[in-house]
Amino acid sequence: MMEKSRRREKLAFSLLFGLWLPCCLAQTTPSNAATRTPTRIPTRIPTPSPSPSPSPQPQTERLMVRLTGYPRKHNEGRVELFHKGEWGTICDDDFSIANANVLCRQLGFVSATGWTHSAKYGKGQGKIWLDNVQCNGGEKSVESCKSRGWGNSDCTHDEDAGVVCKDERIPGFVDSNVIDAQVDDNKIEEVRLRPVVATARKKLPIMEGVLEVKYKDGWAQICDLGWTIKNTHVVCGMLGFPHERKVNKNFYKRLKKRAAEKVSRPKVNVSAGGRLYLERQKNHFHVHSVACTGTEIHLAACPLEFSKRNATSTCEGGMAAVVSCMPGPLFIQSSGLKKKPKISNNVRLKGGARVGEGRVEVLKDNEWGTVCDDRWNLQSASVVCRELGFGTAKEALTGARMGQGIGPIYMNEVKCLGQEKSIWNCPFKNITSDDCQHMEDAAVRCNLPYMGLENSIRLTGGRTRYEGRVELLSSDSNGTQSWGLICGETWNTREATVACRQLGLGYANQGLQETWYWDTSNVTDMVMSGVKCTGNEMSLSHCQHHKTVSCQKAAAKFAAGVICSDTASDLVLDALQVQQTVYIEDRPLHMLYCAAEEDCLSKSAAQANWPYGHRRLLRFSSQIHNIGRADFKPKAGRHSWVWHACHGHYHSMDIFTHYDLMNANGTKVAEGHKASFCLEDTDCHEGVSKRYECANFGNQGITVGCWDLYRHDIDCQWIDITDVKPGNYILQIVINPNHEVAESDFTNNCMKCNCKYDGHRIWLHNCHIGDAFSEEAERRFEKYPGQLNNQIP
Repeated sequence: MMEKSRRREKLAFSLLFGLWLPCCLAQTTPSNAATRTPTRIPTRIPTPSPSPSPSPQPQTERLMVRLTGYPRKHNEGRVELFHKGEWGTICDDDFSIANANVLCRQLGFVSATGWTHSAKYGKGQGKIWLDNVQCNGGEKSVESCKSRGWGNSDCTHDEDAGVVCKDERIPGFVDSNVIDAQVDDNKIEEVRLRPVVATARKKLPIMEGVLEVKYKDGWAQICDLGWTIKNTHVVCGMLGFPHERKVNKNFYKRLKKRAAEKVSRPKVNVSAGGRLYLERQKNHFHVHSVACTGTEIHLAACPLEFSKRNATSTCEGGMAAVVSCMPGPLFIQSSGLKKKPKISNNVRLKGGARVGEGRVEVLKDNEWGTVCDDRWNLQSASVVCRELGFGTAKEALTGARMGQGIGPIYMNEVKCLGQEKSIWNCPFKNITSDDCQHMEDAAVRCNLPYMGLENSIRLTGGRTRYEGRVELLSSDSNGTQSWGLICGETWNTREATVACRQLGLGYANQGLQETWYWDTSNVTDMVMSGVKCTGNEMSLSHCQHHKTVSCQKAAAKFAAGVICSDTASDLVLDALQVQQTVYIEDRPLHMLYCAAEEDCLSKSAAQANWPYGHRRLLRFSSQIHNIGRADFKPKAGRHSWVWHACHGHYHSMDIFTHYDLMNANGTKVAEGHKASFCLEDTDCHEGVSKRYECANFGNQGITVGCWDLYRHDIDCQWIDITDVKPGNYILQIVINPNHEVAESDFTNNCMKCNCKYDGHRIWLHNCHIGDAFSEEAERRFEKYPGQLNNQIP
């Protein structure tokens, strides 16, 4: 009632002021008002509630929106906007479902189901950026709606608005709905380890040292009085390490004592370690005590006691806290540790562009499945990160932000406390058919140790920071560092994927073998050649390459280049569709002239008595879905597409799919392929519009959320098994086999089925999606004696 009364008062005042204001302005506005700043209203007059007007022109960058608060699900929460470098809230005055619809779409949801008032998800902090927001529901951004203007509000945080979005994501939406730490900047924003021993400073990652926290323009220390292993556990997680180690505290005490003694005798040289240690002692202790439980994902979440400003002794009887961490397997190489830590073999991350991020997948009954994002939070995500050899979770992502998985969804409403060794040890609910879909797959971004890999690679000449010629920083025998080029001869999507990952720029859109059009720097020397990557390496130095530079095309215009992207497509075959549509057809030769022209028959067909006789064909339908975050489009441009009169359309890719029949040893006994292909959207999920159609020289591709169905009764949709004897075989179908077009996850491009053929009929069983047996992949890693180097510098 009080709230309604207050709102009525505001409305009455607005009406009264609206009648008074024109009269007032008529008396005070000068005649040349059009060229001058309007007269400011005297401060003694109360500021009225102006009628809403369109917000100022949209910022050059898209407005960032997030959901926060507690308790909440991933599709609901307090709305916060990022404006002028600061997060702030929206007041609930005049809020409506139309406002909520606009905001939910900005967050990547299809629509809103409701909105909340009176800080249901808790009170925000900082600015209240917008008040009296009035959208019509069709705006692309809330900043296009009418409001009082940025920062103009008469509300308190007791009136913070929230939204409840429909739990369905917009297909291909780029931005993430992220649950992150959102730490209080007034506490601790950043931490680091400062090594004391000189040798430790030269190795990355830094695993042990004096703990320092970012404070003002410098760094400060934490007093170690009462410091526990639980505190260390939290710090190590923040720094990207899964486990902590016990510190030899006596070593640091002796070092401190010796350094103090030497400094008291000026003629005696102080060791580098001692000098550094004393240098750090000069800094004041910003934090006096820490009391973590060990389950926090950030030191700022722990109870902290800050040092008093005017205290004469801030850590009496103690010293600076020292932390020692244990790296995960990926970062163990340069650590000098003999025992390699183990990681989980029944949990993995898929579809991420960078190391330590991806869709969470778990293994059960020999089949991989996903985790539903209901109640997904940082504690559960951190358990996954640690068991995979990383630190705590930097972000918990929902709504299939790392692409949709395939197969079963095993877990729902996972509720880890944070100390569990595996996500399988956390409480969770089993999935029922109505609970979740793959558009709700959970994902994570984990904290990683700083390796500095991005400092030894750069892109030059590109139109944006996401593209350019690849240049590497190398050292000669004298230790002089300089930038050099890579030979583009063996450069392809896999190598480009590693380069983009090392640069921190996401996925590889293309790997380019000629970059003469990006030749803008004075770098001309080749420093690496023969690069061959699996695609999983963290840096190009981890890939195989020639020990000494050797390339036929050594000119700078043949240097390697990349185009990186924040998003990528992800194609997956519907295995059930293949299994349900497979059959054998004996087709007359006189109906196969077009197929023969496109090389869709086995070699023995050339010796057949044309047009008499027949070929035995193994037919099936292939329905290929794009479950990624970007449309799948041919690598070649329209100018290079080839018209095929047989089929009456342009073919946009040389090889799109391989069909192979193999024996138990993996030897091919028959094969088929899409030598070229017409890519189009056959159908799409509800709410997704078709974008690609082959007819009339239309654009080709597969939209996110759509699929291309190549029916069993279409030419070349088969394997010619005329020469195959009855027996047991393996049917393998591989999409995009040569990785011509970049995808976020190539491991789900292959389908394998057990196949039984009795000479008349055929049966498929145990069909599954998995890694392909690829001759092309084998060829990439043939050994050339004395030429390849796979050592990590």
